[in-house]
Amino acid sequence: MANGQSEEAYLEQLIDEESLREYLASELGAVDEFAVTYHQAGHSNETLFVDWGERELVCRRPPAGATADSAHDVLREYRVMNALQGTDVPLPETVLECDDHDVIGSDFYVMERLRGDVIREAEPKRFGKPEFRRRIGTELVDVGAEIHALDPEAVGLGSLGHPDGYTERQVDRWTAQIEWAMEVTSERREVPTLFEVADWLADNVPEPPANTLVHGDFKLDNVLFEPGTPPEIGGVFDWEMCTRGNPFVDLGWMLAYWPDEKDPERTKALTPSFLAHADYPTRRQLLERYEDRTGWTFENQRFYRAFGVFKIASASEMFFRRYLEGNSNDPTYPNMEERVPEYAAWAERIIDGEEPL
Repeated sequence: MANGQSEEAYLEQLIDEESLREYLASELGAVDEFAVTYHQAGHSNETLFVDWGERELVCRRPPAGATADSAHDVLREYRVMNALQGTDVPLPETVLECDDHDVIGSDFYVMERLRGDVIREAEPKRFGKPEFRRRIGTELVDVGAEIHALDPEAVGLGSLGHPDGYTERQVDRWTAQIEWAMEVTSERREVPTLFEVADWLADNVPEPPANTLVHGDFKLDNVLFEPGTPPEIGGVFDWEMCTRGNPFVDLGWMLAYWPDEKDPERTKALTPSFLAHADYPTRRQLLERYEDRTGWTFENQRFYRAFGVFKIASASEMFFRRYLEGNSNDPTYPNMEERVPEYAAWAERIIDGEEPL
């Protein structure tokens, strides 16, 4: 728990349970059974499981305390997911959104809960066969390609974002978020390499292959695999940064979280290391499948892979600020004091060609 804060105390910061109950009753009808459980899993918006009678729901809201501008837009997340209901992209069923801060103190939305596994630190035992391990990778790539193949106009998202100049703005945005975080974190330690990487990225922005729907946080632990075998993705989560833009930014982010057996141990230690097992697809194999599915060639890979790692560093530095300010009880956040400099060095090695694809 951050700075000694208990889970109960943090939950009280996140939600007024009685107020939420009254609101849900007005929208969904009253029930006898109601319970709220804090789900400490992701590292961005907060997730709360809500038992509402016989229904299993999920409430999503921003984290407690100050955050970087636009980094936790849950209503954007809801509206994108709502628009994509009925497409081939697997998603939870949306229920309602609320922008009345008198209810729980922030924007929030509610969706149906899915059952299955989100793969983070270890693989589910049922997937421990070579063909299932390969399938985990191909499922991930295929769903990402499906997102990029959607016609934003056809699903009602034609006005989402501003695709022209998207990649340049992404570099500026994630650099600005590092600067925001370092207003506090630099009092503990500085990371000058991050700004060297930022300068290189700003000077080497490539042209996109197309302007498509972009998830913005597409990686293995933002999808849920359904119960049973073979592995099949049942839902994609964390859409708050979805927009129209450069699909290779999504691809570089996904690859940053996928280690290879050949990677240095210091790099594998920063990602789900079990994915480096020889049974899993390599980054090159994932990329080849993506290229086959989309018809695009992944050019300028140093930029997109380095930018993926730079985004990890930026998000991690924001986590570290939240920890220092006492606005999170995530036990991983204190580790960012050491990890962010490691991420910065990793991005620099990719730029210098020392960690090829």
